[in-house]
Amino acid sequence: MRATTQAPGHVPPDAAVATALRRAVELAARGPARDPNPRVGCVLLAPDGTTVGEGYHRGAGTPHAEVVALMEAGPRARGATAVVTLEPCARSGRTGPCAHALAEAGVAAVRYAVADPTPAGGGAHELAAAGVEVRRSPDEGADELVADWLRAARLGRPHVLWKIASTLDGRVAAADGTSRWITSAAARESAHRLRTSVHAVVVGTGTALTDDPALTARAADGTLLPVQPLRVVVGHRDLPDGARLDDDAAPTLHLRTHDPAEVLTELRSRGAQSVLIEGGPRLGGAFWQAGLVDELLVHLAPALLGAGPSAVPDLGIGTVADTARLEITETTRLGPDLQIRLRPLTPTPHQED
Repeated sequence: MRATTQAPGHVPPDAAVATALRRAVELAARGPARDPNPRVGCVLLAPDGTTVGEGYHRGAGTPHAEVVALMEAGPRARGATAVVTLEPCARSGRTGPCAHALAEAGVAAVRYAVADPTPAGGGAHELAAAGVEVRRSPDEGADELVADWLRAARLGRPHVLWKIASTLDGRVAAADGTSRWITSAAARESAHRLRTSVHAVVVGTGTALTDDPALTARAADGTLLPVQPLRVVVGHRDLPDGARLDDDAAPTLHLRTHDPAEVLTELRSRGAQSVLIEGGPRLGGAFWQAGLVDELLVHLAPALLGAGPSAVPDLGIGTVADTARLEITETTRLGPDLQIRLRPLTPTPHQED
């Protein structure tokens, strides 16, 4: 990008920039939550702090937030300050690099909240080289908007959370196969809220055939919540006619594979940034042994069964020295149950290779 002589001007007061950043976060939140690209908002401020342009990204293939704001501002963009939730991109994709567009428009300064760690990043450096004053202005709201996208970008795949609901002795069902309900209504309600926060909920064909789950996100009264995840079934067996996963309450994808990496590659290609593994134990264990579990969420009921299927399958650990260690990052009471969030401390077999 060639250097550009910027128009005279000065950066608006910090209070005006902070207000504009909150507005940029509001704009960004209007973008699609289920999209391969991050949600981004942009506000252009004149030197006196008045807004001359706004924009947000409406989804893959559409103009980026900065470009939308520049189009609205027109010639008023010259000498303005661009306040953006994410560092402007520096690489062409389906649209041109935003760093170049901002510099060409003659903006005097850029304030961005979140750095872009992907190959498309580097816009801050490009802008500074073009004579634009650039500074990062961290914002918690902007961080939350792109949390899933950032994790997926750093991992190169969706973030994977393995959820387990079990008794104190680690059983997910009784000896006769019955499993409703091991955990309390409060824990189940929390699980439904969790489904709204992820892009995909994954189960194996064994769970799909045995439990006939709906895998939808529902309120306590059974009504569907506004945001539904993609329901994913992994395995080769067909689902029977009339299965709840075949209804129109939410989209369903059947992946006929047993390879966890293939599952994540396919889901990533569909824009998924976060994946919840709900069952069964064999599926969760396969993801664990492939080194593809980033967090565990355990709903622990104060109950004993003494027999029945285990929450965790054989992981191939033959001695205490090889125990898979985890760190507890959060504990929460859910009615009579305990919710424990953990992350692996020791490398899984795949990660050691």
